[in-house]
Amino acid sequence: MPTRKNIVFIMNPISGTVKKAGIPALIERTLDKSRFVYSIECTKYAGHATELAAKARDNGADIVVAVGGDGTINEVGRALIQSPTAMGIIPCGSGNGLARHLMLPMDIKKSIEILNLCEIHALDYGMIDNHPFFCTCGMGFDAFISMKFAQAGKRGPVTYLENVLKEGMKYIPETYIIKSDEYAATKQAFLVSCANASQYGNNAYIAPQASMSDGLLDVIIMDPFDILDAPQISIDMFNKTLNKNTKIKTFTSKNLDVERERPGVIHYDGDPIMAPAHINIHIVSKGINIVVNPHANKTKRQPNMVQNAFCEFFNDLSAVRTDISRQGRHIQSINKYLLGKLNK
Repeated sequence: MPTRKNIVFIMNPISGTVKKAGIPALIERTLDKSRFVYSIECTKYAGHATELAAKARDNGADIVVAVGGDGTINEVGRALIQSPTAMGIIPCGSGNGLARHLMLPMDIKKSIEILNLCEIHALDYGMIDNHPFFCTCGMGFDAFISMKFAQAGKRGPVTYLENVLKEGMKYIPETYIIKSDEYAATKQAFLVSCANASQYGNNAYIAPQASMSDGLLDVIIMDPFDILDAPQISIDMFNKTLNKNTKIKTFTSKNLDVERERPGVIHYDGDPIMAPAHINIHIVSKGINIVVNPHANKTKRQPNMVQNAFCEFFNDLSAVRTDISRQGRHIQSINKYLLGKLNK
């Protein structure tokens, strides 16, 4: 009989919106015990998942499974980078960005069945100021909202959306000095984001072309925009066409240096922290082993023909609106000048 693999489940009992009381019984019923010997550990405080994963790694675990959202996955993953121990995922968070990028089932039983197949790939991860990330990192508005979301106490997409709507129109964009081998500029931006995976979570695609196996970060620089641009940016995120939006600059890079006007908040995989004015972000190629879905259809990450046409139509409409607005302001200036002359 072949040697069974040692698999450790690390469960965050309070992450996301999924009740986890029934998960241990589901693991017992569904996991292939002819292939695995398993144990379950529950986290008790922030950072505990990293400690538990490191202990499992040092004890020779073949796979450590993060049962939770992107925060739990980050805590587990940071203990497993540059090691032979693979990370598995049972998505139970409020966004599940990494799991969705990897096309893992959102259904818990089906995600355990993927673990039974035990297909493991070496994939990339990113570093932002010595903090590993597996999905996205950034500064500007998305980091600001991550901080507000963390302060809100409640979880879930509704809370996130409430914060976006409440804070979005009063957020003041910052100026960034951005340097890489591929791009250099000083510009005001709504956000500067780097993606290893394609989405924030809940199928909001910040970088629809991103791959975890190309050795590159997808860099997204979003220009300041007004309230009339906001609906189109939202549509493009959910249509996987954000890279075609006229307010977005995108490029790929292995290494990026960003200088801000002052220290401030950044985020990695949605977790906000304060950081200095100068930030370095880089990719680590094939640095973590992850259990993947061998049945995933990767073409589904790309926009279909209808979504592309929809995007082009609305961006053309946006360009026309911008031109009309510019002409309108020009006419208003001429009128103001003429009225001034007449009133003298």
